[in-house]
Amino acid sequence: MNNEIERFKIITKKCRTEAAKRLIGQENLVDDILTAFIAGGHVLVEGVPGLAKTLAIKTIAEILGLDFKRIQFTPDLLPADVTGTLIYEQNKGTFTVRKGPVFANVILADEINRAPAKVQSAMLEAMEERQITIGEETYKLPEPFFVLATQNPVEQEGTYNLPEAELDRFLMKLVVKYPAADNEIQIVQTCGKAPDVPVNQIVTASDIADMKATADKVTCSEKLVEYIVSILTVTRPESPHRQQTGRTIVNTTNTNDITRYIHFGASPRAGIAMLQCAKVRALFAGRDFVLPEDIKSVAMNVLRHRLVLSYEAAADNVTADEIISRIMNFIPVP
Repeated sequence: MNNEIERFKIITKKCRTEAAKRLIGQENLVDDILTAFIAGGHVLVEGVPGLAKTLAIKTIAEILGLDFKRIQFTPDLLPADVTGTLIYEQNKGTFTVRKGPVFANVILADEINRAPAKVQSAMLEAMEERQITIGEETYKLPEPFFVLATQNPVEQEGTYNLPEAELDRFLMKLVVKYPAADNEIQIVQTCGKAPDVPVNQIVTASDIADMKATADKVTCSEKLVEYIVSILTVTRPESPHRQQTGRTIVNTTNTNDITRYIHFGASPRAGIAMLQCAKVRALFAGRDFVLPEDIKSVAMNVLRHRLVLSYEAAADNVTADEIISRIMNFIPVP
């Protein structure tokens, strides 16, 4: 296992170094995207235009040596524009399948919340089932299959809110913020030439499979699994005042300042996602076992899109991030 961990660290370090040729001050974004990719999940990214979200995912796709496609979601987009359709060939008198842009390893679903419900449901099938139905035939999507969807928090006009079922399919939600002053000076000095900087493919298909297999071997103690479940329990207003999880008892009697702001809490899928991501973070640190800090480092990204906030939260201007911070401070670390 030590050799596998060392190889994992070498590959991820090379990926970061290669990405830094194009991406200035986006180390955390690169780490988070790599975490989700290795953990086998999809990512929702929120940020204003111009923060290199598209450049980041395109760069990582090149470094990983994967086929990359971008889909610009608009209100007039049809499901067939994403998945593909049957084309009638008059000279042959038969229908042939024309596969859509979703048939790629890495998909950038740009401004996904601008697409109507029909298109979102087609994307949902691709993300969850990793297959697409065209006509009466079902086609498997290429492996690995990774979706990075973006949404703009500023422009609300002409958008369709993503349903909770679709939000829950994303392993993480990342919030991209403005760069620090020093980094922004570097960005401005490059005059937008970063996309032209060449990057090398660092990872092969077998490397990707090995990295995923190594992450699966990382161990997590039962107490830390109980810690994860305790975090989820506090997000659920309908939970009983005393929720027993194995040997840990979470007393939610004094959590009214948390639960009154939550309409619906996180599902067990959130716990699975937290554990998967924590295992990858442990490997980043060169360990084959999970520590509490690994769970803490991924909790915000895993939970922020899974909490449905109450009207009281909107009235008091309380955000999901603030609620998660309160939860992490409330739950004792094992």
